[in-house]
Amino acid sequence: MTSVNPAAEDAAGEDAAAAAVRQRIDAVWRIDGARIVAALARATGDLGLAEDVAQEAVAQALAQWPAEGVPRNPAAWLTAVAKRRAIDAWRRAERLQEHYADLGRGFRDEAAPEWDPLPDDVLKLIFVACHPVLSREAQVALTLRIVGGLSTAEIARLFLLPVAAVQQRIVRAKKTLAAARVPFDVPVPNEWGARLGGVLAVIYLLFTEGYAASAGQSWMRQDLAAEALRLGRLLSRPVPQEPEALALVALMEFQASRFHARTRADGSPVLLDEQDRTLWDRAQIERGKAAMAQADALGRGRGNYALQAAIAQCHTVAPSVEGTNWQRIVLLYEALGRLAPSPVVELNRAVAVSMATSPATALEMVDRLAASGALRGSHLLPSVRAELLSRLGRAEEARAEFSAAASLARNDREREVLERRAAGMP
Repeated sequence: MTSVNPAAEDAAGEDAAAAAVRQRIDAVWRIDGARIVAALARATGDLGLAEDVAQEAVAQALAQWPAEGVPRNPAAWLTAVAKRRAIDAWRRAERLQEHYADLGRGFRDEAAPEWDPLPDDVLKLIFVACHPVLSREAQVALTLRIVGGLSTAEIARLFLLPVAAVQQRIVRAKKTLAAARVPFDVPVPNEWGARLGGVLAVIYLLFTEGYAASAGQSWMRQDLAAEALRLGRLLSRPVPQEPEALALVALMEFQASRFHARTRADGSPVLLDEQDRTLWDRAQIERGKAAMAQADALGRGRGNYALQAAIAQCHTVAPSVEGTNWQRIVLLYEALGRLAPSPVVELNRAVAVSMATSPATALEMVDRLAASGALRGSHLLPSVRAELLSRLGRAEEARAEFSAAASLARNDREREVLERRAAGMP
């Protein structure tokens, strides 16, 4: 007879309960984390303190909930605990009594309704984090961490930077905002210009991470992409004369229109040339066209997001990959490369060239990019090079490049695709 160890069974049960609670907390934080921090920042007037006490509340939940159970309203519980932590922090620091009174009033009372150009706490939080006392890089990194809930590793991959450098950037940004006593408030509209570029960059990167997750087990993070699109739509209303805000909305509408066709029922990726285009959301495409028309009507020429939106529009209106206007896409990438040069733009231009002219020409471009050292450590360059080699009939080299790309990919689904491509080479 097999002996049973009751203590071991109890420990296993406790581990399973703790894991379930952690998953629940992760889900709550993905959905409500930004709003919790925004509410705390509004009440305390200190963005760094708001995030710190929110994280302390999460730690307390991890300790209490496995034994006591998940509360009926987890987000409200986290907010209440974080508020108490904030009050305790002010007590320990012996802050002035009027600050403490203001904090208490902020938690108890809601201000009388008044006109607000940004009636959304998450969007306000982005404007606070994009204060001009911070560099653009610090603005974006801090906001991705606090609003998007991205880890420093995920942000580092977006920036192609070491994790330690991103951590230092975020810590310095929070200290700078605290030292400058930046309030949780949105400047009057005629002062938005100094922050708008950073706000747009944050929304764009949030959507980018949602559209193609840089790591993890899911091909996409649709909740993150949906939140970015929501914020973009909200932002475009009070700035109807800003073509890049409208263009960013258009870009996100075009890209999001393909979501239903980008995965199979089991969550595995469906690449562009395999997608059922009848599943693309035509209403969303029309919304993207309308936003593009509004941006173009302003007559200021096309900027970064407008050029990207125009490229996305080429794909969404094409009947097939073969029927896509690749020559136009090449020209748009050339314009984008002059306006906002980056190795990723050059790599995408090479893909377009391979479709418009020949994979051999594109391979020369990719090889020059590789020789420059750009995108070292990223799976993007070897994966594109593998596709080009495959189309040129150089199967053995393609297999090696697919394998190299798979070893660098951080997203499990993307790695599986690359491994299958390597195994499928003759």
